[in-house]
Amino acid sequence: MYILFEGIDTSGKTTQLQLLKKAMPDIITTREPGGTVFGEKIREILLNEGLSSDRAEILLFLSDRAEHYAEVVMPIRDMQTVVSDRGYISGIAYAMALGENNIDILLQMNRFAMDDRLPDAVILFSIDEESYRKRISQKSSDLIEARGIEYMMRVQKYMIETAKKSNIELLEIDATDSIENIHKKVVNYIKNLDNKFKKDL
Repeated sequence: MYILFEGIDTSGKTTQLQLLKKAMPDIITTREPGGTVFGEKIREILLNEGLSSDRAEILLFLSDRAEHYAEVVMPIRDMQTVVSDRGYISGIAYAMALGENNIDILLQMNRFAMDDRLPDAVILFSIDEESYRKRISQKSSDLIEARGIEYMMRVQKYMIETAKKSNIELLEIDATDSIENIHKKVVNYIKNLDNKFKKDL
């Protein structure tokens, strides 16, 4: 089973992924961009060096996704639960927030990158603008976050739109809820998904 944790930075998804790993140590955790040697190099370029071409950025994310899926996810997704910190939802949302891009074309390109097998579920952590402003003021920003608060709110809007358009299992989480409550919701959701997944095999 292949699950994505999605949400803009400061939404708490990485914290929840760490808590999930402690509660369910048999799951495999990974991240995008990254998760492979190739992916870590791409992560450095995207977050710290930057590109002048928006299309080059989109294609770099897709290259990382294709390699990550082939090397990490595809060999084990039918035998173990793989949970990724970000995935194609983020890829499409960031591309849409950049400007005039077609969501259907982007979804088709991402299907190609993942051998036409989307994840089994998405857990999407969303945060209101006021809470985001407070949290982002307490951390340093990478090049993408430095595009501004309005940009990041657009990214979040497109994350929700992309997740719903994909017609896969979706759990929306209020990221302003307590860490403990969110953790319980996530664990219960994944356990229920796992039982359903095993029945369908």
